[in-house]
Amino acid sequence: MVMGEQTLEIDLAVIGGGPGGYSAAFRAADLGLDVALINAEERLGGVCLRRGCIPTKALLDAAHIIEDGMKAREWGIMFSDFGIDLEKLRQHKQGVVDQLVSGVESLAKMRDVQLIEGRAVFESSNQVRIQGTSDFAHVKFEHAILASGSKPMSLPGVEFKDQGRIMSSAGALELKDIPERLLVIGGGYIGLEMGTTYAALGSKVTMVEMLDGILPGVDRTLVRYLKRRVKKNFEALHLKTTVASLEEQDEKVVVTLEGKVKEKVQEFDRVLVAVGRKPNSEDIGLENTDVKLDQKGFVQVDEQRRTQDPRIFAIGDVVGDPMLAHKAMFEGKVAADVIAGEPAAFDVMAIPAVVYTDPQIAYCGWMEDEARENGYDVKVARFPWTASGRATTMDAREGITKLVFDVESKRLLGMGVTGRGAEDLIAEGVFAIEMGAVAEDLALTIHPHPTLSETVAEAAEAFLGLATHIFSKRS
Repeated sequence: MVMGEQTLEIDLAVIGGGPGGYSAAFRAADLGLDVALINAEERLGGVCLRRGCIPTKALLDAAHIIEDGMKAREWGIMFSDFGIDLEKLRQHKQGVVDQLVSGVESLAKMRDVQLIEGRAVFESSNQVRIQGTSDFAHVKFEHAILASGSKPMSLPGVEFKDQGRIMSSAGALELKDIPERLLVIGGGYIGLEMGTTYAALGSKVTMVEMLDGILPGVDRTLVRYLKRRVKKNFEALHLKTTVASLEEQDEKVVVTLEGKVKEKVQEFDRVLVAVGRKPNSEDIGLENTDVKLDQKGFVQVDEQRRTQDPRIFAIGDVVGDPMLAHKAMFEGKVAADVIAGEPAAFDVMAIPAVVYTDPQIAYCGWMEDEARENGYDVKVARFPWTASGRATTMDAREGITKLVFDVESKRLLGMGVTGRGAEDLIAEGVFAIEMGAVAEDLALTIHPHPTLSETVAEAAEAFLGLATHIFSKRS
C-alpha cells in the first residue's frame, strides 16, 4: 500500500448509486449492516433518476399536456395564450430531478450509509480501489453488491459528443433545442418515448427501425394502437430500414438509409441513437475476482443474485434484461436480505413493463405465444376501450385490456394494456398473477364506475362469457 493511502473496512460495499444500488444499501442498513455506497458520480440517482426514467416522464407529461390542449379544441375549450418556454421546461425537468435526488441523499444520511464518491475497481474478491476524490483509496468488505448499471449503445464509428448533433438518450433529455427535423434510430421504448416528446414540442420526427415493427418483442395486439398514433404524429416511420452512414456537418446531419425508404439520403438537424444499452462490466477489475460474464458482458447470477464469487452479488442492468429500475430495486433488496442472513430469492412470476407513450403500453406475465411455449392451453380475453364509459369521457377510446388465462385452471398468466393510465392498471395484473388469481377473482372484485380499472373486470367476465358491455358467448 502506498504511504498515506487509507482503507475503509466495511460489512457491505454497494457499487453504484442508481435505484438498485441505493435500494440495496438502504435495505442492508435497515437490517443492521455497516454499509458504504460507492458512486462514480457526484450525486445519487443513477441513470434512472438523473438521465432516464424521471426526467423522461417529466418531459412526457409536458407533451401530454400539449396534446390534451390541442384535443380540448374539439370539446369547445380554447387556449388563446399557448406557447413553449424551453428554458422554463428545462428548469421544471431539472427541479423534479433535484428534488428526488436530494430526498434519496437525505435518506442515506438518516440510515448512516457512508457515501463515497469515486469509481470502484476490484483489486480482489474483498477489496476495491477508489478512483476519484474520496478520502479512502481502498474499501475492504465482507460482501459487495455490484450495481454498476448500463450505458447507451452507439452505432459503429459513431461517438456521442457533448456539443454534437448525434445524441444518446441522455443528450436528448438535455433539451438543448427543439430541432425542426429529428431522426430517431431505433423503435424501442426509449426511441418512442423521446420521439413522442419532441413531436409534441414541434419537431418533425422520422423514425427508422431495422425490424418489421416498433417495440420488437411486445405483443402485436398491444402495439397496433400505438403504431397508428406514431404514423399520425411522426413525419415518417420506416421499418426494415437501417442507417448506412451518419455525417455530422456544421448545422445538420446527413444520413444515408438502406431499406424500405424512397429517399436514401436525408438531412436532419439532430439524430437520436436509441438502439439499446450495454452493461457497465468492463474495466472494473472483475478479472481479479471469480465473477463470470456471459458472451454479451452481463454478470452471471443465481436466484439470490450471487455471482460465482461467494463474496460478490450483482443486480440491475449489469445482470441483464429486463433493464428496468423496479426490477433492479427488487433485486437489491433480495441481495441485501441474503447477505444479512434473511431468507430471500428473486423468484418473481411477473415483472411489469411500461412504455410511456400516448397511448401507453403496459404488460406483465406471459402473452399467449409465451404461455403456449411453456406448455399451457390458453384462452385470451379482450375488452376494447371503445366499450368503456370512462375511456369515452376522456376521448381515449384507442385502447384495449387483454388477459391470458390457462383454460384448465382459469388462472391468470398474463395481462397487457394499451391506453391512457396503463402504467397504473398493470399493477392489478401483477398482483393477480403473483397470488395465483383465477378469472372469477378478477370478475367478482367490484371495480369503481366509471373507471378504466373496470376494463380488467370486464375482460375477466368476457373470458367467462358474462361481460356486461360487450357480447361474448359463454363456453
